[in-house]
Amino acid sequence: MENRPDFGDIKSFDEFMKYYWYRKELEQICRDLGINHSGTKQELIAYIQEYFNGNLISGPKRAKPGKATKEISRDCPLLDCGFSFNARFRAYFQEQTGVEPFKFTADMATAWRKVKQEQDHTFTVQDMLDLYAGNSDYAKYDHSCCQWNQFLKDFCADERNQNFQNKMKAASILWKQVRGSSKPKVYSYELVKAYWDEICGYTE
Repeated sequence: MENRPDFGDIKSFDEFMKYYWYRKELEQICRDLGINHSGTKQELIAYIQEYFNGNLISGPKRAKPGKATKEISRDCPLLDCGFSFNARFRAYFQEQTGVEPFKFTADMATAWRKVKQEQDHTFTVQDMLDLYAGNSDYAKYDHSCCQWNQFLKDFCADERNQNFQNKMKAASILWKQVRGSSKPKVYSYELVKAYWDEICGYTE
């Protein structure tokens, strides 16, 4: 297994992206660099990329609290209507979409973080409805941050692995081999064959 170097020893963003990083690790790296350390895993990686490009992305400035609009309307900016993922707005979106029960999506959560970070007063309730309907690409949740979940899913779906009683344990052994290396963070049966002894030794 190729050991992952300390962040301080990494010289380029391309080298940085060869390795797998947990969100907490990315957040701590950003803290240590003195740059914005809030947001999704995708956003944290983007801040680090800008760091390697010579741009330091500082944290968002907190806006002074203003008077929130009491009535919710489609043309009202989210920042001006007291938007939140609460029962009040869930009921409103349920009424507008006809979807019951209504559930906020990961894309909507990503968009709300972007709106707050950029203090975007042009993004309205209608824009959020468009995003829910799939008619907007204002913000998209980065599903690539779920690499381990996909790795485990693919391992369990491989019929050649049905003899492993503890599939999660076996998959985690393989995951450790690729997580801290420059290898692709995807499952393949070649990994099973390469680390067969390690898997059998810990899963018997």
